[in-house]
This record gives sequence, structure tokens and C-alpha cells, in this order.
Amino acid sequence: MKNSLIRNGVFCSAALGAMVLAMPSFARDAADTGATKPGEIVVTATKRDETLRDVALPISAVTGEDLAAANANSLSDYITRLPGVTFNDYQPGISEVVIRGIAATTYHEQGQTTTGYYMNEIPLVEPGWPIGIPDVDTFDLDRVEVLRGPQGTLFGSSSLGGAVNYVVKTADTSAFDAAGEALIGYTDNAQEANYAAKAMVNVPIIQDVLAVRGMALQRYDAGYIDNLATGDEGSNNFRTRGLRGSIVLTPSVDTKVTWMTAYQDTRLDDQTYITSLDALTRSGIARNEPQETSFFLNSLKLEQDLGFADFTAFGSIDKKTNTTVLSYPTYGYLNGVYEGEDAPYSLGTADSNLKQVEARLASKDEGPVTWLIGTSYLHAKKASYDQIIAPGAEDIYGSTLAPADVVYGYRSNSVNEDFGLFGEVTLTPVNGVELTLGGRYYSNKYSGTVINEPGAISGSTTGSSATVSNSEDGFTPKVTLALHPSDDFMWYATYSKGYRVGGINPNAGFLDSLPQTYGSDEVDNYEMGVKFSALEDRIYIETSVFNLDWKNIQARLFGPAPTYYSYVVNAGGANVAGVEFSGTVNLSKAISFSSNVTYQDAKLTALLPDSFAAGGGYASGTTLPGSSKWSVANNLRLTIPGSAMAPTFEVAHRYLSSAPVAFGSTATRGDYNLFDLRASLTLGDHVKAMVFANNVFNERGVLNAPFTSMTAPAYSVTRPRTIGLRLDFGL
Repeated sequence: MKNSLIRNGVFCSAALGAMVLAMPSFARDAADTGATKPGEIVVTATKRDETLRDVALPISAVTGEDLAAANANSLSDYITRLPGVTFNDYQPGISEVVIRGIAATTYHEQGQTTTGYYMNEIPLVEPGWPIGIPDVDTFDLDRVEVLRGPQGTLFGSSSLGGAVNYVVKTADTSAFDAAGEALIGYTDNAQEANYAAKAMVNVPIIQDVLAVRGMALQRYDAGYIDNLATGDEGSNNFRTRGLRGSIVLTPSVDTKVTWMTAYQDTRLDDQTYITSLDALTRSGIARNEPQETSFFLNSLKLEQDLGFADFTAFGSIDKKTNTTVLSYPTYGYLNGVYEGEDAPYSLGTADSNLKQVEARLASKDEGPVTWLIGTSYLHAKKASYDQIIAPGAEDIYGSTLAPADVVYGYRSNSVNEDFGLFGEVTLTPVNGVELTLGGRYYSNKYSGTVINEPGAISGSTTGSSATVSNSEDGFTPKVTLALHPSDDFMWYATYSKGYRVGGINPNAGFLDSLPQTYGSDEVDNYEMGVKFSALEDRIYIETSVFNLDWKNIQARLFGPAPTYYSYVVNAGGANVAGVEFSGTVNLSKAISFSSNVTYQDAKLTALLPDSFAAGGGYASGTTLPGSSKWSVANNLRLTIPGSAMAPTFEVAHRYLSSAPVAFGSTATRGDYNLFDLRASLTLGDHVKAMVFANNVFNERGVLNAPFTSMTAPAYSVTRPRTIGLRLDFGL
């Protein structure tokens, strides 16, 4: 199957290339459709400024204008509309993006995420269990870049499947600017209105020399799930607040200094899962389960033109926190209470501190040889404390097994260091032919301690603990051949590698049978693709065929009832073969259509052992969790050129085929179609109004259900039909 898929993909790439090269020239003026020309979007995926059509790798870029036109606020609104991308949408603030099916779970990877997350190239997620995965609000973003395939050479670890880079707008020294957004809406089964208020102002202090920019936002998504146990209707209210600011100093035309700060916090009043697909309700939960996350990022960046090359250096500090409360009425046997506020519950707190520096030197884009060389260092410190509390338990079990009513306590502390040397050189022996060779040498160190405290749940009066430290180094290569027979066409073939660092097992020392550490894993990626435009950019197409080999998988597994303790093993391997297509057609000045289609086949290639699973593990050929074979996103846009108020109408469609939610589980997610409608009017020179209806047919699609085989069902579903009005203001 894999070889057949690759052969078919190669044939399709060659056929598309031949078709474009043979296409006649149409002598007519280009139509002004008002839509973004995707091939002309400038991106920084290769740590240089390049247009999409010139980047010899599969990358999607969603501009700020496109995000606004799609009424997108968070990842779930746009990320799954891109080729090769799915979203493990389970808990707001810590849900994971999965690219090309590289994931061993649809919940959270126990170790480092398989997708890298960045803001203006600054890493947002630490190695190991992620304290939080910032879902950056889209207001005042320049664009979001999504790189598909391993990015180990330029971005380092945590990029097995790819990377997401939020590009935030920074202060503009040339002109005053201001913008705002207001939204009001209603979701089926909600008890309150949704709303959002956002504002930005940009002020040049010294024209063309010094400027400041500030942004503030608050967004409220009303809950739509009724908690039957607590009697709260619409209990899962979700609030996002954020501040961003920057100062830009350009003392000369060759020097630019940027200070950027970003803060965002979220609060979820109750978890987003339901316990039956027949109704938007949760049962068997003794209390609400709130969750709060936050991140606070500060960075300083220097960009210097040295004449022969461009020098870039930046450093950052990112502090993150997470607090989660979960209900555990099953432990009611400890204090005799199974309902209400005195039923057992867990309290988890965690924080991390990421410090990172990077410096690089890039040649000018001139001549037959261009190059880039750089170095980076990351230091991540993380601590967490998870407790299960049974009110009144100390009076029953005493202060050793239930101090302050804590019947289970788990502490984790870790430190990671990541050093890298990276570089690329591109050779252009003849016009239209480019060969890029690149690589990264990396050296990682980690140390960690985990403590299982004495507790009534385990019955242990001594508890258990483990402390480990380890280091590893290696090299990730990259080779790309690109052909540009014309300005409108490119064919490329590439090999790249990605990796994740190892770490301490989350329950090291708990049982002698559990390994205390787990090692790194890696992905080798082989792919070919084409990018081309035709009919004076009326048509823009990108397509690629890929084959990924995942080795030494860091697999998150669970022990038996009643504790279901988690642990990590390095075992087995997997292969993902697929084809991605992205196309935009401007049919006329009034009508444009875009479509993103992905087919992928993601399966284990060797037994993944699991001593608690039927048959002792998961056989070769087992589908990777959450890896749907098909994902499709379509968008039809109608404008009326020259008419008053420039009305625009859009119909958006998304389809995701079914996929298992976990190894060994019969539960699936996907197998749904979603439709959204939008209509916009321009009111004067500075205001745009939009009315929208999301999930028009009120489809209750399953987004996730990772624990249905272990505890009570826990289905995360698509947000019910939501209608609303949005106003955008801008100078």
C-alpha cells in the first residue's frame, strides 16, 4: 500500500508539472478578486523572508486578514482547515495540534509534544509533559504559519510532525494605527451570550525611529453542557483574556531592536466532555471541574544588517501556569461521600519557566551560494503537584495516610537543557536549480525527580520516589532539491528528520516493573511536491506526497484499574504515507473557491507492547490514534465588485473521517461534516460588519473520547450551532 501510494503521488506530481508547463499563456488582465493570493504571502519558515511559492517545503500560512474573514478566534476555528492537520480538542488551553498523524494518543503526549509551538520563532512549550499549550487569540496576528513534516534542522526538538508559528504584529514606526473588534452571539443550549471585545493601538513616538504597540482582549464563550450532578446549566463557560505589547527602535536603517511581551490567561468553569451522545449533559460528576492556564512571555530581539549578511539574535523568558480540579467520586469509599462538595476530588497545580536564546547569521539572497548558520540554547524548569483530597479522610486514616485530607500526592520536578548548532547552505549551479543541505547538532540534558507520597489510596506509609539524570546528543540532516523552470512553477524533493528528547517516567519508582526513564524518538520524512500558479494567479495549487517512518515511539500507556497510572515506553515503530492538496481558484472577480484535501494511512509497523492490553500489545497494522484517513476543507466566497458596502458571502465546509481515539479502544472520533455561513458588509471607511452561523446543521461530531474504555464515557463534541454579529474597526 505504501509503495503504491508513493508511486501514485509521484505520478500525480509529474502529471501536474507537465500540465502546467504545457499550459498556454492567457493574455488578459488579472482580475482583482479581493482574495489573498496565497503564493504571494511572505513567511519566515526558513528563518528568512520568502514567499510561499519560493519555499521548498509544505507550509500553510493563514494571514490576519484571512483569520478575520473566517471569524477565527482560536485554533479550533482554523487549524483543522489546513491540509495534514488535526486537533486533539479535549481541554481548552492544553489541546494539541497533530500534523500528519504523528501521535500516540488523542489526549496529551506524556512526553514532549510531537508538534512544535512558537511565537515569532520563540518556543512556547517545554520538553516533557506540557504545562500548557498556548492557544493564542488571533486578534492582531500578522499570520499563523504551519509547517508540515519534521523541522528538526531549524527548530530543534518537538517537531516530529511539524511546527506552528504564531507571527505577532509588532510596533510600526511609520504611522499611527488603531483597530478594534466587538462580537455578540448565541450558542444552542447556552444560558448566556457569547461576547468578545478587542482593541489595538500603534503609536510612533519618533517617526520612523521609535514606536509602541499595545493590544488587549477579552473573549467569553458561553457554556452549552448541563452538569446534571451539580444542577448547573451551561456549566462549561470559557473565558480568555490577553495583553500584548511591543516597542520597536530603529536607530539606523541597518539596525532594529524589538521588545515584545505577551500575556494570556484562560478559565474554564467546567470540563467540556459529555457522558452520553444523546444529550449535552454530564452525569456521575460530584462537582464542577474548573481549569485555569496562563502564559507570560517577554523577549528582546536584535536585527542587524552587516552588509555581507544579516545578523539576528533574540532571547526570551516564558512563564506558564496550570491549575485543574477534577471530580473523583469513585474514591468515595475513603470518606463515605459520593456526591456533593465533600466527595473526593483532585487538585493539580503546575508551573514552568522557559528561557531561550538564539543567534544566527544569514547571507544575502544573492549569488550561486547562500547560507545560514546559528546556535540556540533552551533551559526549561518545571514543577507540578497533584493531590486527591477526600474531605474528612484525616479523621479516618490519620495524618500519615491522609494529611490535611490528602489521600494521594504526586510531585514532579524537572530541568531540561537543549543546545543546538544549525545551518543550511543552498547551491544554485544553474538558474532554476537549487540544492539545499542542512543539519543540526544537538546536545540535550535532563534531570528529574518524581515522588509518590504516602496515602490512603495506595495504602503505603512510605511512598516512593525516583531521581534520574541523562544526556544525549545527535545530528538531524536535511536535503532538498528544488527546480524552478519558471516563476510560476516549482518542484521539490526533500528528506528531513525530527526528534523528541527523552525524560523521566511519570511514575518512576512506583513499581519495579516500570522503567525509570524513556529515550528520544525520531521521524524520517521523505516527500516530493509541486507548487504552481496559472492564469495570472487565478489558480494556485500546492500538492505533496510524503512518507514518514517513526522509530522508537514514546508511547503513553496506562496501568490497570482502579488507578490507571500512566507511564511511557519506547517501543515499536509506525509509518505514515499520504498525499496533501491545497488549491485556490478565482473563478471570476466575484467568485473564489479553495479546497484542502488530505489522505493519509498511519499505522504501526511493529508490535507496540502493552502488558495490560489484550494480546500483550498492539499489532503491526494498527491505526495510530486520531489519524483519520481523510480530511477535507472547502470554502466558497462570493463578492459583488463595485457594489455599495462591498457585500461578501461565504460557505465553509469541513469533513473528517473516523479514527480510533486510543490504542485498544473501540471508540472513534470524526465521521462528520460541518458547515458555516458568513456574510459581511463594509460600513463606511473604517467599519466592517459580519453575521455568521457556525455549525449550521447542529452536527454533534465527536472530537475526542480518549477515556471511554477506562472510566465513564467522556466525549468531547463539536460546539453546537452558534450565530452572532461581529464588528471590526480599523483605520
